[in-house]
Amino acid sequence: MRLSYLDYHTCGEPVRIVTAGYPELTGATILDKRRQARDSHDHLRRAMMLEPRGHAGMYGVIPVEASHPEAAFGVLFTHNEGYSTMCGHATIALGRYAIERGLVPAVEPVTRFAIEAPCGLLRLACEVADGKVGEVRFESVPAFAHARDRVVEVPDFGSITTDIAYGGAFYCILPASRFGLDLFETPVERLTEAAAALTDAVRAGTPITHPTEPDLGFLYGTIVTDEAGPGETSFNLCIFAEGQIDRSPTGSGVTARMALDHAKGLVGMGRTRSFRSITGGRFSGRVLGPAAFPAEGAVTVEVGGLSYLAGEGAFIIEADDPLGLGFALPARFAEISHPHER
Repeated sequence: MRLSYLDYHTCGEPVRIVTAGYPELTGATILDKRRQARDSHDHLRRAMMLEPRGHAGMYGVIPVEASHPEAAFGVLFTHNEGYSTMCGHATIALGRYAIERGLVPAVEPVTRFAIEAPCGLLRLACEVADGKVGEVRFESVPAFAHARDRVVEVPDFGSITTDIAYGGAFYCILPASRFGLDLFETPVERLTEAAAALTDAVRAGTPITHPTEPDLGFLYGTIVTDEAGPGETSFNLCIFAEGQIDRSPTGSGVTARMALDHAKGLVGMGRTRSFRSITGGRFSGRVLGPAAFPAEGAVTVEVGGLSYLAGEGAFIIEADDPLGLGFALPARFAEISHPHER
C-alpha cells in the first residue's frame, strides 16, 4: 500500500497532509467521516503518525469532501492517540497547502476561503505575494468560557483550581504556579506530568458537554501558562492527547484563552494579543466580536501565524511487515513479550 503526503510545520509543530492513497470517506457529514475514519481506517492513522514513519509528537490532516456548502474542502485532524475536533496550527498550514497546490484560486494580496473541520466552519484569510503564501489568519468557531475556578483533586498536586474554555476543543487553562511550578524554570517533563495529571483528573470527574454536538464534548488537554498580564506577550505549554506536547502556541488553545480572558473582562473586542510556545513560535489572537451560539459570552476569535513546507513523499506499507502499521514504544518489555517466548 502507498500513501503520499506533504509535510509542513507551524512553529515547529508538524502537519502531515495525506495527498493520495487514503480510502474515500462516504459519511454524509464531517462528523460521520470522522467516525468512519476512526472505526474503519484507524490503522492508517497509526501508520502515518507513529514510528517508524512518525513519532509521538506527529500531527496529521486527512482532506475530505466537505458537507458544508461554503467550504472548499473538509479536513480531519489526527495525532498519536486519535482524532482532534479542531487544530489551529494545522489550519494555518492548510492555508498554504490549499493555495499553493491549487485547491483554491490565489488572489493577491489576500485570499479568502473556508474549510470544514469537525468543530465547524473555519474562515481563512491568507496573505499572498508573487504566488507565495505568508501569514494565514483564521476565524474560529464560536469560543466560550465553559467553567471558571473549578477545583479538582489531582494526585501528587492536591487541590488545583482551573478554568475550562472552548476554542474548537475544550482545554483546562491555568498558570503553572497553581501546581507550585514555574513555567520558565521547571523542567518541561514535570510541567507535562502536571498538565497530564490534571487532564486525567478532570476527565474522570463531571463530564464536559458541548452545547450543540455530543461528539465534541470531551476535554482535549491542558494549557499551562505564565503570569503575563492581558497586555503582555504570554508563553504557554499545551499538553494534549496522550501527553503530546504542542510545539506551537496552539491555535484552538489561543482561541480558548482569548475567549476566557474576554469573559473575565481582561481583553476587549478588537484587541490583539501575542502568544509564544516552547519553540519561541508566535501566534496572534484577537476577539472579533460576539458569536450567535447557545453558550453564554460566546465570541469569534481570529488567530494568525506562519507555516513552512518541510517535505513531501510517499510511504510504503508492505503487507508482511509486522510493524508496518505503526508502533509506539512500550513502557516495559512485558507488553510485547509472551511467557513461552522468554
